[in-house]
Amino acid sequence: MEPLDIFKAYDIRGTYPDQLDERVARAIGSAFAQFASAPRIVIARDMRPSGVSLVRAFAEGIRALGVEVLDAGLSSTDFLYFAAGRLDAPGAMFTASHNPAQYNGIKLCRSGARPIGAGSGLEEIKAMTATYFDHPATGELAPVSNVDLMGEWVTHVHSFVDTSKLRPLRIVADTANGMGGFVVPRVFAGLPFEVEIMYEELDGTFPNHPADPLNPENLKDLQRRVLETRADIGMAFDGDADRVFLLDEKAQPISGSTTTAMVAATLLERNPGATILYNLICSKSVPEIITERGGTALRTRVGHSFIKQVMAETDALFGGEHSGHYYYRQNYCADSGIITALIVLELLSRASQPMSELVAPFERYVGSGEINTEVSSPGQTVSTIAHRLAGEDAKLDLTDGLTADFDSWWFNLRPSNTEPLLRLNVEASDQAQCAQRVTEVLTMIREAQK
Repeated sequence: MEPLDIFKAYDIRGTYPDQLDERVARAIGSAFAQFASAPRIVIARDMRPSGVSLVRAFAEGIRALGVEVLDAGLSSTDFLYFAAGRLDAPGAMFTASHNPAQYNGIKLCRSGARPIGAGSGLEEIKAMTATYFDHPATGELAPVSNVDLMGEWVTHVHSFVDTSKLRPLRIVADTANGMGGFVVPRVFAGLPFEVEIMYEELDGTFPNHPADPLNPENLKDLQRRVLETRADIGMAFDGDADRVFLLDEKAQPISGSTTTAMVAATLLERNPGATILYNLICSKSVPEIITERGGTALRTRVGHSFIKQVMAETDALFGGEHSGHYYYRQNYCADSGIITALIVLELLSRASQPMSELVAPFERYVGSGEINTEVSSPGQTVSTIAHRLAGEDAKLDLTDGLTADFDSWWFNLRPSNTEPLLRLNVEASDQAQCAQRVTEVLTMIREAQK
């Protein structure tokens, strides 16, 4: 694998040290400093052991171009976005999110937390990195200083709710030895919650289970503990704590679509008529609920760089993704797991029913969850299936992969941005129909390979 193959659609990611090492990090630092063209850059890292030396090398690459480095130290990704917004400086977060321990990576943003991804600057940074990889910058190193915005950030997170409306709730949060163990105690301090944190110790080797809440296997410890303690709600954070996944008091997972719909409905109470974004693999219930609550529902492609751009263009109040990313206009259009958790806790605090009853009106359909299939040519497979369905009674949309809507059910089939995989999401009116339709689409995928 070539060093620059670690540049993906939304960020930079690879295994340490064979794909991403200090030499590569230093070159990327210089490239980012040249691209950003700013007097200072704020950087942070998660708890992965390789982050210490990678951040040091990355900072040297920046400083060699005469750009000051503001080091925020250990942070969650949403804190880094806040720092980039508050300081109006470009930012770099060293994290591999939910990936296993041997991985590390970098999420980049412009000043004001504006996104950088494919189509918004990442290709240019990749090209510049190639130059600095062969010819490292050798200028006098600019200064590096520590920056502490944690107090301001906690105040900012609290500003999204009325803290006086919060009531004692029993919460179990599984932070999977990731940055949630750093974030949750600081944000919940002083609030009227009884909080138990599972695997709070920061440990980038993930000794208990992977920090990937999308995998149901990684929710089992939390589910057991929610039932044992009779908690009101369970929370699972990914490695860099920018995503949160919720469980009700029966330890049943709440989908990202349902959380998007709940948060949208809550925010629309305070902001009538606002525009709300949702990505194209969200449940149909999301635009239905947004419209019913008087909002304007706007559909987007999957991916943070696309959603943040549309949010800025449309002045949208909020945006949600089925994968657990939730974006807020008042958070520099960036996503935050802990802000979302707090909004849901306020909603639960004001409700007279348990979480399972609170979410029931938002769960109108049955979804398959994301099903991955390895294929030799993902793009060609999608084209073949789209051609096959062209004559059938379905609305076809090629905005992001293939979305086929048959009224009573729909599916989206998208090529992965990083692997030779097709990602399938199916939604139908009931469990039996959903299972039947999944089988049908998987059969189409197999036949398209022949």
